[in-house]
Amino acid sequence: RPYKCSECGKGFLISTHLLVHQQTHTQDRPFHCRDCGKGFRWNEHLIRHQRIHTRERPHKCPQCGERFSQSSTLTQHQR
Repeated sequence: RPYKCSECGKGFLISTHLLVHQQTHTQDRPFHCRDCGKGFRWNEHLIRHQRIHTRERPHKCPQCGERFSQSSTLTQHQR
């Protein structure tokens, strides 16, 4: 694995994967929730978090119709 993290030594095959990983070593959290102020490293995580406040549940089970805020929860439900 040619791309090594200078902080922890973890190796990656793709340079962009190293760049994403390096964010785990910083306290920088540029995306903030307008409702509670919690900060996130990634906008996608902020969007997922905001569903707590909006009660949005966009993922619907095709079998029973139950709705979930996260796709992973729907997947667990379907098993």
